[in-house]
Amino acid sequence: MAKIIAVTNQKGGVGKTTVCAGVCGCLTAMGKSVLAIDLDPQGNLSFSLGVDGSEDAYTIYNVFKGEVDLYDVIRHSESCDVACSNIQLSGAELELNSIGREHILRDQLELVSADYDYILIDTPPALSILTINAYAAANWLIIPLVPEILGLQGLSQLKETIFAVKKYYNHNLEVRGILINQYNPRLILTKEVEELATIVAEQLDTDVFETKILKSVTLAEAPAHGKTIVDYMPRSRSATEFRELTCEIIGQEKPKREEKKLGRGRPRKYPRPEDYLSIDN
Repeated sequence: MAKIIAVTNQKGGVGKTTVCAGVCGCLTAMGKSVLAIDLDPQGNLSFSLGVDGSEDAYTIYNVFKGEVDLYDVIRHSESCDVACSNIQLSGAELELNSIGREHILRDQLELVSADYDYILIDTPPALSILTINAYAAANWLIIPLVPEILGLQGLSQLKETIFAVKKYYNHNLEVRGILINQYNPRLILTKEVEELATIVAEQLDTDVFETKILKSVTLAEAPAHGKTIVDYMPRSRSATEFRELTCEIIGQEKPKREEKKLGRGRPRKYPRPEDYLSIDN
């Protein structure tokens, strides 16, 4: 049975899609079978993984409407299998009003769970029926956090939602960890937010991940190519960070970083003063 992981935060702009895509790519590179579920009506995860959630094809919206099963919407990409989303999903909140609507995704994932090692869910930046479905289906939550005061406030609000879901819909839900994203160690505010995040993590019975994801232009470029960071730039610093984060998530020993060998450098254009002395001698 697959381990189901939801990447979530009620605040937008914290990098949920980037984290979800990066972890998917790393797990696939480890030889794991991975399914990515795009629950954001903007369809950013589908785009980032090189799959177009066009309105002509079935998407996760059709699954929630009961028109098709999850099997019918899964598409293959270079990185992993993807259940796509598009803007139609934004109407799900109003259209889904039947009893048991909180468990639609959980019931559908039971149909495919045996085919995968890991299933990752990218959630929308709001508390909605889609988010509740993700929490009700998940084993683990990963909470990306940008080191800003407003991001920390959103984390406190999310805590209450998690407690409510655990009480009513999913007693086994576990917060795997809080991830500091877009990390800048030179800022004092970053350190302060990190300390406060540790306090919230204790209240959620979890930890702040040791691995931090630093700001990177490479991470911003990868989605434009429809690739994860480990496929787009495998030797980059960001790819290394995501490999370490993925190992931390699944409880595997982190790969050792290769030490940079010191080169001899360019030959000097002019001799050093001591070289003149050796020439005279």
